[in-house]
Amino acid sequence: MERYTVDPILVEVWKHLFSSIAEEMGVALERCAYSPNIKERLDHSCAVFDVRGRLLAQAAHIPVHLGAMPLMMQSLLASVRFEPGDMWMCNAPWLGGTHLPDITLVGAVFARDRTLLGYTANRAHHADVGGISPGSLPLSTELLHEGLVLPPVRLVRRGRIDQTMLDLVAANSRTPDERRGDLSAQIAANHVGARRLREIVDLHSLPEVMLRAEEIMSYSSRVLRTAIARLPDGDYRWSDMLDDDGLGNSDISIAVCVRVCGEEIEFDFTGSTPEVRGSLNATEAITRSACFYVLRCLLDAQTPMNAGLFEPVSVPAPAGSVVNASRRAAVAAGNVETSQRIVDVVLGALSLAAPELIPACSQGTMNNLMIGGWDSIRDRPFSYYETIAGGAGAGPNGPGESAIHTHMTNTRNTPIEALEQHYPLRVTEYSVRRASGGAGKHRGGDGVVREIELLAPATITVVSDRRRWGPRGANGGDAGKPGCNSIIGPTGVQRLMPGKFSLEAASGTRIRIETPGGGGWGEKVS
Repeated sequence: MERYTVDPILVEVWKHLFSSIAEEMGVALERCAYSPNIKERLDHSCAVFDVRGRLLAQAAHIPVHLGAMPLMMQSLLASVRFEPGDMWMCNAPWLGGTHLPDITLVGAVFARDRTLLGYTANRAHHADVGGISPGSLPLSTELLHEGLVLPPVRLVRRGRIDQTMLDLVAANSRTPDERRGDLSAQIAANHVGARRLREIVDLHSLPEVMLRAEEIMSYSSRVLRTAIARLPDGDYRWSDMLDDDGLGNSDISIAVCVRVCGEEIEFDFTGSTPEVRGSLNATEAITRSACFYVLRCLLDAQTPMNAGLFEPVSVPAPAGSVVNASRRAAVAAGNVETSQRIVDVVLGALSLAAPELIPACSQGTMNNLMIGGWDSIRDRPFSYYETIAGGAGAGPNGPGESAIHTHMTNTRNTPIEALEQHYPLRVTEYSVRRASGGAGKHRGGDGVVREIELLAPATITVVSDRRRWGPRGANGGDAGKPGCNSIIGPTGVQRLMPGKFSLEAASGTRIRIETPGGGGWGEKVS
């Protein structure tokens, strides 16, 4: 029997064809979005799936969505029926969601004869979906505190927006106009992806598209298997802690055993802390995403991102723990904080297998800042959300970058001009936090200082970590400096705040966030 040989040039061409669909969807989403969180910070991800619901390509947007969107795709395929012109919306954490502000919209792509061609999907972080405090990342103790829960519901039916469903989402947000605008942008992005997928099928035929999809998935799987095979077989254990959940539970441990066996790898989180009262509980989708992200970092940047990368990987995570929360658990911060610590422990374990490849810890937090209330200047409600950059860990080949978003967040900052134009806020300082990176042969990157003044009374909520211990160094490098939060009252009195807090503040109050530096790598040369 003649053996079929894959043409590497065709693999490369089709990789770019498929990824271009997701990339163009992302451009459409950010240009059509209404909120600064999506159009300026680019807090979204776009993907295209094949006819079986397998990930065909995902744009290089938000790493925490990497393993989560495929899980939600499979959940939707098992529970709903897609008709031409339909788009289904969901944010349920137990169905592959991350936290409630991340709303996923999925549409099936059909040919003119109703033949299914695949699916387009995007996930965007909405700056407010209700809950007990503006920004929908409160110091919550159960899921219902965090906002509107959306099981799979149809937002677009036969090509027409379901106005009742759109009104429902808008009515449950403090900023309804933003929700309408951002959901419309998500719809537009899926339309762009569907149009591009149809064009490719019309040009090449569906059988060829399906064949090329299989080839690039097989290629990605082989690339990852080859990388895993380079690691020594064995069990590699590591653990680290989150500071606290903001509600009295401290030293929250995340433990992993990375098992390498030939071309396969397992990330076993047995021994991690049971789920906590606060919102640091991560869903299974988040834990999987963090593990896939680390593996993706071990590969060449040109390796296509698709379902093939999931094949040689297993991620057992004990149910009811901080890495696989139960259905009613509070999960808002699991997506943004626990995901970062999962990356830290997985990298730590892999450093035992390949110390020459693994960097020191980066800042290990997203420094989530939410400010919301009534904008008396523009006579409308407002809800501002941002994650704040910090220091990257140094590596064997050089120092860490300063003032950069690392690991599971891949967003930009909100430009000062956009922030001050859109909200009743003034940025009074935005600078590099000098000397906050850990010393070593290669120094860790420095964090930042972000200080914002309220021009109207508002609720301030901060969810951050690495305030008790700085990010660890590697190979003898020093740890980076821990972060620091403080409130400066209208009279100028400064008060040190914990890593997680929420308070009502008067106009003239300033919130100051000093983010952690990255860890150093290698012993410092005198």
